[in-house]
Amino acid sequence: MDKHYVGSEIGQLRSVMLHRPNLSLKRLTPSNCQELLFDDVLSVERAGEEHDVFANTLRGEGVEVLLLTDLLTQTLDVSDAKAWLLNTQVSDYRLGPAFASDVRGWLADMPHRELARRLSGGLTYGEIPTHIKNMVVDTHALTDFIMKPLPNHLFTRDTSCWIYNGVSINPMAKAARQRETNNLRAIYRWHPAFTDGKFIKYYGDENINYDHATLEGGDVLVIGRGAVLIGMSERTTPQGIEFLAESLFKHQQASRVIAVELPKHRSCMHLDTVMTHLDIDTFSVYPEVVRKDVQCWTLTPDGHGGIKRHQETSLVNAIEKALGIDQVKLITTGGDAF
Repeated sequence: MDKHYVGSEIGQLRSVMLHRPNLSLKRLTPSNCQELLFDDVLSVERAGEEHDVFANTLRGEGVEVLLLTDLLTQTLDVSDAKAWLLNTQVSDYRLGPAFASDVRGWLADMPHRELARRLSGGLTYGEIPTHIKNMVVDTHALTDFIMKPLPNHLFTRDTSCWIYNGVSINPMAKAARQRETNNLRAIYRWHPAFTDGKFIKYYGDENINYDHATLEGGDVLVIGRGAVLIGMSERTTPQGIEFLAESLFKHQQASRVIAVELPKHRSCMHLDTVMTHLDIDTFSVYPEVVRKDVQCWTLTPDGHGGIKRHQETSLVNAIEKALGIDQVKLITTGGDAF
């Protein structure tokens, strides 16, 4: 792909990053699935078959399908990338310096595809060689995780999201997902598909604690005409939105960001689960999102490196102004008790 760019939710799809269900989903059990943010276990084999049908359908339409495990495997061919990933994913502060060093050394000798599989699928104490001995090993069961699996890598849109001429590599709110970001940081920094690309990294590619300034890509909709619509959810905070908006304005990639407060229940976890841009002036939407009492703000540059905030009377009015249209068409969905 020569140019990395997403200008809307409704344009022609040319390239997409997917993650085929693998080891990480096999690690789910009834006792750990809630901690790993899944409601239940699933058939990984069936999920893989369905994923293959989906990916092949996209390929049949001329879409370039980039598989996360392939990208990660190829990224590990770069020695700096491999060292960085091992140091971040198997850190001294997580395992202790001696044990972490032994585990990193063992992982470093793995074929890169197997290492990529482990970086997403996790590693248990029972899977390391018996010659690696440490107090940490002695105080854990064989089924305990050294590296927890990352089953939510399946949702590739959350970990990073492309907005016009750049990408946000999102600091994730939940501990079960935070290591996903490092895998994407390595890919965007070292993989040949991206090293030569001229794109902006808006947010999330720093070695800092982002604290409450979290984002997930499922809350970010690129609606065109220099506008970005972002949902404030359980996992995307006003603080994260403000940092992203500042960067978008600094790089002159957006002229406004619309921030909408989502209803606080699980069915409204992300904006993209309750609102979809179908055509230039048409959205499908869960009715609660467009109620008059839903809070919504438009953020714009103040001309001095800061942000102006304007509270809107409604989300619909904010979208109409951003897109320069008289009336947005809404196709409501759901709305009953189920």
